[in-house]
Amino acid sequence: MSQMLALVLVVAILFIGDLVAVRTKAWIPSVFISAVLFLLGYWTFFPQDIVALAGVPPVVATMLIYLLITNMGTLLSVQELIRQWKTILISLAGILGIVVILFGIGTLLFDVQTVLVAIPPLVGGIVSALIMSEGAAGAGLTMLSVFAIVIYVMQGFAGYPLTSFVLKKEGKMLLSKLRNGELAEKSESKDDIKQQELKLFSKMPEKYNTDYFKFFRLAIVGYLAYLTSELLAPLFTISPYVLCLLFGVIATSIGFLERQVLQKANGFGFAILALMLFVFDGLKVATPEMMMDILYPLVVCIGLGVIGMYLFSFFMGKVLKVSKEMAFAISLTALYGFPADYIITNEVIVSLTEDEKEREVLTSHMLPPMLVGGFISVTIVSVILAGIFVGFL
Repeated sequence: MSQMLALVLVVAILFIGDLVAVRTKAWIPSVFISAVLFLLGYWTFFPQDIVALAGVPPVVATMLIYLLITNMGTLLSVQELIRQWKTILISLAGILGIVVILFGIGTLLFDVQTVLVAIPPLVGGIVSALIMSEGAAGAGLTMLSVFAIVIYVMQGFAGYPLTSFVLKKEGKMLLSKLRNGELAEKSESKDDIKQQELKLFSKMPEKYNTDYFKFFRLAIVGYLAYLTSELLAPLFTISPYVLCLLFGVIATSIGFLERQVLQKANGFGFAILALMLFVFDGLKVATPEMMMDILYPLVVCIGLGVIGMYLFSFFMGKVLKVSKEMAFAISLTALYGFPADYIITNEVIVSLTEDEKEREVLTSHMLPPMLVGGFISVTIVSVILAGIFVGFL
């Protein structure tokens, strides 16, 4: 198979996944459709190395993981996190619920390695799934390597409809209060959104801040994270990916990187495309027999995770006087993160009212906690958990 035909085929699969997700308003996740098509391809006529053949070998994917996680760190606004302290506690409670229930009940049903591999992808997204998949593969656990990818692909089926359901209940309650004059619009300060970006380069003319300069600075931060991980290795093991996240936050706060630098360097779309292809490349070792073996732990782990989220977020919501619907919705963002949290919240708001003013009020009350919840679980905690858990494989 030629390189360009391989590229056409794999990108076509991603497009079909997106198309189905758009047509079904994300009730059928794009990653599920793409995963099914990749499996069918591998079981029929795809060469095993189709992703590498298309131009995304593992070494390229690793480079992009460094850049993407560092870029995630640039999204962190300390001020917004302070304002959303209740959201952070609820999100952490939901994650604790997953960990406690899976270790408490899951280890009675499966071996500890299965539980270790399941938790980070269940709490997070692509990056944590990849970390666990690569770790399992490196430990010779082929089935668990596939399991990490499959659980990431499938968890949206639990997350999307449940989130939509509880947000609709929350939105109806807020609308009722608003129409009775019991609810006012939140005033959101945006002075922290546009922080003094690039303070270290404030005297440099903007024309020199080219795409290459943005990539150069992003690569430096990623390299420093890798270097620190290597230097700390004799003392204790810490994933360079976790440090990329931390260094991204630090680099942005001191003005070395701007927020969403990868998007501004016009590289985010390609990075996500290549990373998604690399995720599905992990399915090439999955046989029909292996998929049947995975099915039982998959369903049980996702089910136990959702139960743990609900119980712990319900309790934390009671303590913080946050409705059980909003608390559960915040904890559920761990199953998908951004941009799904943004898309689902907006779709629910649009479906509830046609009045623009009412939509603005609902948005100001519901969207910030959903975004912060997804950021805390998927972007921060899941990567940290993956960095810790992979060491036990």
